[in-house]
Amino acid sequence: MQEPKTKKTRASVKAFLEANTGGEYTKDCLAVLDLMKKATGAKPAMWGTSIIGFGSYAYKYSSGKTLEWPVVGFSPRKQNLTLYLPGVKQFGELTEKLGKHKIGGGCLYLKSLKDVDAKVLTRLIAESIRYMKASHTLTF
Repeated sequence: MQEPKTKKTRASVKAFLEANTGGEYTKDCLAVLDLMKKATGAKPAMWGTSIIGFGSYAYKYSSGKTLEWPVVGFSPRKQNLTLYLPGVKQFGELTEKLGKHKIGGGCLYLKSLKDVDAKVLTRLIAESIRYMKASHTLTF
């Protein structure tokens, strides 16, 4: 069986952000890092080479195979700041109030935090965690 590429590592979150962000993007990433820390009560960890995740749960594929995955997380991609928020598609009332964003799968894509309402983003993170608690055993 092949090892998953994206798994929790001991790599430094701080070093990753310093190497992969700059200027306003760094401020945005640090703000999201803080929001997710507060929402989960967990320390951030690197998952693979580019995802900063908080907590974990067992994700089960339809094949029966399970994989450990972060409860919530984010990644500073070149195109945008990608937030991994399971259930985000179900929170339409909140996302309508968020501001400029895109949604795909369980991801929320932001160009800049200045384009969104920070209070709504905080609620979206909390709702995503609540959504996960309803159907999974979470570890923080």
